[in-house]
Amino acid sequence: MQRYIRDILLALLILPSAYAQTIKHTTANAHAHNDYEHPLPFYTAYYKNFGSIEADVFARNGQLYVAHNEKDIDSSRTLAALYLQPLRAMIKKNNGNAFKDGKPLQLLIDFKTDSVLTMQTLVQQLQQYPDITGNAHVQIVISGSQPLPAQWAQYPAYILFDGKPGSYPEGAIQRMPLFSYNFQEYTKWNGKGKMVAADEKRVQAVIDSVHQLHKKIRFWGAPDNVNTWITLAHMGVDYIGTDHLDELSNYLETRPTGEYQSTDNTHALYKARYVNNDKLSKVKNVILLIGDGMGLTEIYAGYTGNRGQLNLLQMINIGFSKTSSADSYITDSAAGATAMASGQKTNNRYIGVDATGLAHPPIPQLIQRYGMESALISAGDITDATPAAFYGHQADRAMEDDIAADFLNSPVSIMIGGGRLHFTQPLKGQPLTPQLQQKGYTVYPRFADLDKITSRKWLLLDDSAVVPVLKGRGDFLTRSLQKTIHTLQDNRNGFFVMAEGAQIDAGGHANNVPYNVTEMMDFDKAVGAAMEFADTNGETLVIVTADHETGGLSLLAGDIQKGYVSGHFSTNDHTAVMVPVFAYGPHSLDFRGVYENTALFEKIMKILSARK
Repeated sequence: MQRYIRDILLALLILPSAYAQTIKHTTANAHAHNDYEHPLPFYTAYYKNFGSIEADVFARNGQLYVAHNEKDIDSSRTLAALYLQPLRAMIKKNNGNAFKDGKPLQLLIDFKTDSVLTMQTLVQQLQQYPDITGNAHVQIVISGSQPLPAQWAQYPAYILFDGKPGSYPEGAIQRMPLFSYNFQEYTKWNGKGKMVAADEKRVQAVIDSVHQLHKKIRFWGAPDNVNTWITLAHMGVDYIGTDHLDELSNYLETRPTGEYQSTDNTHALYKARYVNNDKLSKVKNVILLIGDGMGLTEIYAGYTGNRGQLNLLQMINIGFSKTSSADSYITDSAAGATAMASGQKTNNRYIGVDATGLAHPPIPQLIQRYGMESALISAGDITDATPAAFYGHQADRAMEDDIAADFLNSPVSIMIGGGRLHFTQPLKGQPLTPQLQQKGYTVYPRFADLDKITSRKWLLLDDSAVVPVLKGRGDFLTRSLQKTIHTLQDNRNGFFVMAEGAQIDAGGHANNVPYNVTEMMDFDKAVGAAMEFADTNGETLVIVTADHETGGLSLLAGDIQKGYVSGHFSTNDHTAVMVPVFAYGPHSLDFRGVYENTALFEKIMKILSARK
């Protein structure tokens, strides 16, 4: 009595999808479609660790020729020469494994000629390759013009078959590790945007039905682009076929660093009250928050990772800053921060000096005349380019010992971050600690000391505290900002604080979406703390911006409710795109529009100079 697989599949269409959530796609899930048409058959896909390689064969005169059409047959391009011999060589090289790491390899052979004749020829040839046929790490799967399922039992057990829509006799299912379906029979989706709901349901049902049989599935005839690969991977397709080996390989290899899935680390928002927002009333305090490397896509990735909420996006006064430096279309942090700190376009790598090398006073120095105090905070080294531009004057950002020494001439009251050795053990010169103490500063080496600090002037320099969020930094940035505000808020003349989310930039340079998203979310916690103080105080202007965007991040897929985001970077360096400027509190309207990054300095100084 026969059991009809088609009936089983139809019955299983109603079962829910769970398998898709268990597949972790790597290049082992990549299928080299019509592999023989690539410039270097077998080896290109093999060295990219593709788990499945496809070859079409024609049987003729006792030989199997590899070609897409009969007219393309070339006597030198045989299955043995292009696939069997190279595979045997790799097995020998890997001590019996198809791949060095023991991963399996599927060789999908698509018959283009008579099934029985082609099978006879294949079995005869495979008898010469016992290291392939007897290898548990190699699967030989026959597709195309297959023998009838009733005949399968007469062929060696190492011969497996590709499943197709249809009915099969009982027992045949055991010889079918894979089902291959024509994508176009289920949807005409072109790979752009999102599949329509009805088609998506139909495709998912087919995938689920195959998985309920504990078999793998691939589609042929599917669009061959990143959006399709993402879609098929999320739906649980086991083998993703492609003619673009490099592109698919790159996508799959970068999936661990290209995707972020929220767990339990989302943060609640401060509920904005918009106290004196839009008003042109007195500004006593300015909090400038710089998300280093933060562009619009980084912001939206953080918004997605935090399941559809950011403190930052409650701000309603928004502008854009043009970031080019004096000598480059694309700025670095040194020139970008100098523009904001001193109002000067300068060359990349220059700190606190203009393009001619002339030093210019930064905001903390200029606001001394108003009796204001200043503080600088970074979730990275305090001697790095962005914070350095608010107190240092050097021709190269790499001169961090000299930048640290510049702090001796700065009026800044509080600094928090890493880079301790530049102050305590510089490579040249004497430690700065004694001179800092003479100037009334206390230097603290541990972030754990934060809540114990009672002095007015202090440095907290703890390199172990400024590791990435993913490595346990915790609420360093937010707590540092809150402590700084608490220390300075009783100055009747007000304060200026610059706090940097330094490692959003590092995530962009690393082309690492989880790194990028978690740093953005951490930065947003500090934004919420600044907004809360601004509402409580009523005389505090909060400005949030970036020095530049890093990585050229594109968002390819996401799910806001699940906190899932998939991205792709176009570079591991900075880009030239404009960056947003968000403002909150009195005079926040002044920051609307599109302007040069130097205008941030000009606007802040104009607002402070007009105080009554």
